[in-house]
Amino acid sequence: MSIANNLKKIRAEKGYSLEKVARLADLSLSTVVKVADGTNQNPTIDTLKKIAKALEIGVDDLIQK
Repeated sequence: MSIANNLKKIRAEKGYSLEKVARLADLSLSTVVKVADGTNQNPTIDTLKKIAKALEIGVDDLIQK
């Protein structure tokens, strides 16, 4: 699985919109959208940490295959 697929699955489980993830992660919506749609397949570790924290998961949950 890609980061985008993992993010989509976890967001669905939690019922979070992309806007909510962006707000909780203190990231721009465009940054989160690019990760979520696979446009940015190699986000920075800082971005991944912020998204993971917003989702209350570990970074490894986002990047696992």
